[in-house]
Amino acid sequence: MVLDDAALQKFSFIPRGMKDAINIDPLQTGGKLTEDAKRTLLEWGDGYSVCDYCGGVLDLIKKPPIEEFVHSVLPEFLNTDEVRVTHGARESKFAVMHSMAEKGDYIVLDELAHYSSFVAAQRAGLNIRTVPHSGSPDYKTDVEAYATVIEEITRETGKAPALAQVTYPDGSYGNLADVNRISDLCHRYDVPLMVNGAYSVGRMPIDAKKMGADFIVGSGHKSMAASGPVGLLGVKEDYADIVFRKSPTHKNKEVELLGCTVRGAPIMTMMASFPHVVERTRNWYDEVADARWFSSRLEDLGIMQMGDKPHDHDLMFFKAPVLYDISQTAKKGRYFLYRELKQRNIHGIKSGLTKYFKLSTFQVGRENLKYVADSFEEIIDKYQKKE
Repeated sequence: MVLDDAALQKFSFIPRGMKDAINIDPLQTGGKLTEDAKRTLLEWGDGYSVCDYCGGVLDLIKKPPIEEFVHSVLPEFLNTDEVRVTHGARESKFAVMHSMAEKGDYIVLDELAHYSSFVAAQRAGLNIRTVPHSGSPDYKTDVEAYATVIEEITRETGKAPALAQVTYPDGSYGNLADVNRISDLCHRYDVPLMVNGAYSVGRMPIDAKKMGADFIVGSGHKSMAASGPVGLLGVKEDYADIVFRKSPTHKNKEVELLGCTVRGAPIMTMMASFPHVVERTRNWYDEVADARWFSSRLEDLGIMQMGDKPHDHDLMFFKAPVLYDISQTAKKGRYFLYRELKQRNIHGIKSGLTKYFKLSTFQVGRENLKYVADSFEEIIDKYQKKE
């Protein structure tokens, strides 16, 4: 097969088509690059750019200051003993599961865990038992059930689970479970706890030791204003030699990280955005106030927020019977909402969703959130007047 030049041109530049859009997509609001990160992306975007400075261990590069960032700054930021930068939260979770458990062992996940937590465990050959939640409308994780599930596994197998995990917050409803209580329960049975903070690390203040987390996982492209994929893994000193064990044949290479991890733009943009990330975690309660204000506005329109109330996170899930009813008669049906929002330069609610959807108010700002809420009101009024 011969590819001609004309056929190849379609790949030369692909515009995203989101210039100046207000973005409420929960996957993207925390990953929006800072201006410093955008400049850094251009400077360090070439392939293995940072490897020019590597003496054999990527996270020990002194210039640019990756070693200081990974081994000094990030542990202080998370209040944990050891940190590594990984290819993403799921890679971090897999590294912990694969190193802490043997094939066939059980681990405990919250029922609201991201699918990648399940897939990571399955890849490691582990059995999974889940902790239930309360169901609609609150979807609260049953914290006390961690003890119940651990006891059930121990009774059935004669062995405690190798690991437990809580998703903080969960990626569907934005609920923040009582992680300290979960930690106390797990440690009562000598079960280490991993906190998946893909939507918290980089958005809100996180103190792994105060939470009782043995492992803390973060996502750079979801919540740390970095180009991805890139993640973080923080590990308590007790388990660092297990998770970050060295290769017997290549003495300076860590097995679970396949020798070295993130090269180039992802690690460099994470560092470039870091001063901004630290500053915004200090303003977290302003973000919570914005989320609660926005939720209240939408509920006044008949769009009901599910999950914890009052809400303590920017990620929210809504049930919108009023929009679903409109979709039954609107032109092109369930796609009407996406089109109406796009016309108003609002991005983030997936095409075809009307009855249920989730969004994030993180870093959107009160003025833009007012515009989004007003837009929902205008859209509802527009179609209800047609009836």
